[in-house]
Amino acid sequence: MSSRTIRAWFLVHKWSSLICTLFLLMLCLTGLPLIFHDEIEAMTGEDQALAVTDAGPRSLDEILAIALSDRPGHVGLFMSFDEDRPVVNVTTGPRPDAAETDMTLRSFDLRTGELVGIITDDGVMHFLLQLHTDMFLGLPGMLFLGVMGVLFFVATVSGVVLYAPFMRKLAFGTVRASRSRRVKWLDYHNLLGIVTLAWGSVVGLTGVINTLATPIVQVWQAGDLSDMTAAYKGQDPVAPDQMGSLQAAVDMARRAAPGNWVQFVAFPGGTFSTGHHYAVFLQGDTPLTKKLLTPALVDARTGELTAMRPLPWYVQTLLMSQPLHFGDYGGLPLKILWAVLDLFSIVILGSGLYLWLAKRGTASDARLREIEASVAVRAAP
Repeated sequence: MSSRTIRAWFLVHKWSSLICTLFLLMLCLTGLPLIFHDEIEAMTGEDQALAVTDAGPRSLDEILAIALSDRPGHVGLFMSFDEDRPVVNVTTGPRPDAAETDMTLRSFDLRTGELVGIITDDGVMHFLLQLHTDMFLGLPGMLFLGVMGVLFFVATVSGVVLYAPFMRKLAFGTVRASRSRRVKWLDYHNLLGIVTLAWGSVVGLTGVINTLATPIVQVWQAGDLSDMTAAYKGQDPVAPDQMGSLQAAVDMARRAAPGNWVQFVAFPGGTFSTGHHYAVFLQGDTPLTKKLLTPALVDARTGELTAMRPLPWYVQTLLMSQPLHFGDYGGLPLKILWAVLDLFSIVILGSGLYLWLAKRGTASDARLREIEASVAVRAAP
């Protein structure tokens, strides 16, 4: 690699890192507690203990009626199901296309219909999630953080390119503890960067994909969802009082895909459905296939299955990237590993900022000149 090429890569690494560092630090700091969001919410939440009963599950229509009984004027929007306990989560709102701020999300015991939890948006974890997701700026904030994620990936790639010539005269992983503070931090920066290379690339790229969630869903709505419901174009949406049985719609979807489980149901008129259908999203029964959803569209008036088609690859990629971003695939051990690597990333970002803030002639600049000199010597006859 020529001296000019090394200097070009050095500048790419330097400026791509500097532009995104502060935002990446924010993402790492907020992401650390979000890795353990389930465990934290279990310790600090106000969910009631489930009653001990031999009763079987109640009809989903009964659960919906209970959820709406103290919400006059509200309609059902979503219904999702806990995987590890008999709990159904019901989202209601004043109209089918209600904004998120107008929604109410509560959890009910599927066997007794008792309220066991209220999910609000005023807690610390919700604040951290919003800051981590879009910095309270909505879609523009998400897309901006996506650009920062791309810069982070560029910084990672350029750092790998520079690692070999930087360490040409040193053994892998060397930390020159006897040298100056700046040299030691440069070595720590390089070492931790290589150690977290694979993890940083995965988390960075999945983070970028997650920032595109809204456009990805919109493309699916305009494409596959529109194709599956082409026969309904021009028809008036189903009014809430004209909708058929929710339980019957779910049963219909499960019969069409035996062996699958229902993850959630989107009611007619919402984001993930149409104005004429219950959209029943089915998942597999293995750790991998349960992340791959298949929507079954059931006519809300007649209860007949209209269409069932696996989500396209770009939506499946989004669904796979969301849990991978926070280490949700392997339980607590994987989350702990994610947290350790996140701490390493904080050190990398902090040390990179420290090295940049140092005066000219610091270890990084001196090392760059050393690399260039080494390359020149090797190129000499």
